[in-house]
Amino acid sequence: MRVQQLLTATGLVLALAVPGVAAAQIKIGHLADYTGGTSDIGKPFGEGVAEAFAHINANGGVNGKKVDIDTVDYGYQVPRALATYKKWTGESPKISAIMGWGTADTEALVNFVTQDEIPYLSGSYAGQLTDPMKKGPRTEKATPYNFFYGPSYSDAARAMVQWAATDWKAKGKAGAPKYVHMGANHPYPNAPKAAGEEAAKAAGFDVLPAIQFPLAPGDFTAQCLTLKQSGANYAYLGNTAASNVAVMKACQTAGLDIQFLGNVWGVDENALKAAGIAGNNVVYPMRTDVLWGADVPGMKLVRDIAKRSDAAGGYRSLHYVAGICASYYMKEALEWADKNGGVSGPNVKKAFYQKKDWVPAGLEGVCRPVTWTEDDHRPTLDVALFKTTVSGNTDAALPDLIGKVIKLEKAADVKLERKLDLLGW
Repeated sequence: MRVQQLLTATGLVLALAVPGVAAAQIKIGHLADYTGGTSDIGKPFGEGVAEAFAHINANGGVNGKKVDIDTVDYGYQVPRALATYKKWTGESPKISAIMGWGTADTEALVNFVTQDEIPYLSGSYAGQLTDPMKKGPRTEKATPYNFFYGPSYSDAARAMVQWAATDWKAKGKAGAPKYVHMGANHPYPNAPKAAGEEAAKAAGFDVLPAIQFPLAPGDFTAQCLTLKQSGANYAYLGNTAASNVAVMKACQTAGLDIQFLGNVWGVDENALKAAGIAGNNVVYPMRTDVLWGADVPGMKLVRDIAKRSDAAGGYRSLHYVAGICASYYMKEALEWADKNGGVSGPNVKKAFYQKKDWVPAGLEGVCRPVTWTEDDHRPTLDVALFKTTVSGNTDAALPDLIGKVIKLEKAADVKLERKLDLLGW
């Protein structure tokens, strides 16, 4: 009886009754869009996250502890994201961190994760999520618990404007080039709008009125005719791949000669297959240095993870690979926290500041290095820009097109200055 009382008092009864459950698990949430408006790119990214953690659990977990990851397809609907968050934070044990997704839902949850002290590694790379202490002169609110992997939308737009200015000069064009922002009136495409337009003005561009088009694919002939009449030379496409493809195809039909600049979610291999020749010559930012199958050390781990759902090792998109990178940053943060006081939210947050030029172990040559600090959550100011080549018919299977008809090759590495006045927007 005395032994039983002692075990109860020390919380060991549950651990003995259900071996390895409560005492050896770390609980995290995962918001994914498998069926909603951004599922064309949300599904491969979300699958990369889910399969990465399945692989982590199958290979020792986090310091021997399993990661209990609850993947929820919230269909890119903010109310469902909020309801899921409420469920997670009302459960016991409490989640230690969240792998998030969209800009609208990430912004809707900012105050909650800050108040509840839950690190939130998002699929949204909005610049306003990068100022943990509200030091930037234009920052609206501090975001101490928000993180993401890769350059912010704003910094990527600034890098593409810098590339465009060089491109314009290299082509020997006369006069000022014309820049236009295109996308839905939505938090995600709007996030870098001001940053891109301000960078373009500073670089000597004429900035044209923005052109709106919905996140859902449709007939965008009218937008392309407006674009043609404006005389724009460089157009930033702020939406996800499916609607961007619809714009590319409509503008090809309209006979436009324009340089498209795609955001990080606006271009991928499947989009180029769908776009065909209309997807040729698009410049966009990459979070990884390589695509699927590259001859780099970290690709072995990526392939091993992918085999969990495809033993044959079929082709995986660049968003799937990025999902793996994001997951392994979280994995190593959880490991550090577990070894240094436990996986509480504040401790996991602190873990993200422990490394400089950080590449997760086993993913060398795949994930680009990032650094988060206590007063600056901009992961990197080094932006890798890639350019697409689509040289013919794209009716064949994607693996037969990549590297032949469809190529995605590095166009430039742009290094931006880490300016305080650009922090948080």
